[in-house]
Amino acid sequence: MAYFWTKTLHILFVIAWMAAVFYLPRILVNLAEVGDSPAVRERLVLMGRRLYGFGHAMFGIALILGLVLWMHFRIGGGWMHAKLTLVLVLMGYYIVTGRYVKRAAAGGALPSATFFRWFNEAPLLLAIPIIYLVVAKPF
Repeated sequence: MAYFWTKTLHILFVIAWMAAVFYLPRILVNLAEVGDSPAVRERLVLMGRRLYGFGHAMFGIALILGLVLWMHFRIGGGWMHAKLTLVLVLMGYYIVTGRYVKRAAAGGALPSATFFRWFNEAPLLLAIPIIYLVVAKPF
């Protein structure tokens, strides 16, 4: 019973983190397009900072629950190592995204909206193999 509750909560917090991972670059697209409107820029930066903090909290809880599943319930195998490697890459992506938000908050220049539209696709390219590894457990 504890296994299923732990796994359910882990999935819930992973979904919450992924929502932040997918939405934060969209805020950056809007920041890159906002032009010379300080009120809109300030609002977008505030949204970005709050979302970034929320995402970190969700990742932390998902990580703790994942560690419980991995160590206490002995979930694992070669697929787990591959999945965790991809999750670390995804976390690195999220940190870079947060640095762009911090740069925008400090008034620094950002890459173009087109860059952020392409940048926004990276999490999907990582999520697909992560989900496949979890579902198929190919090795």
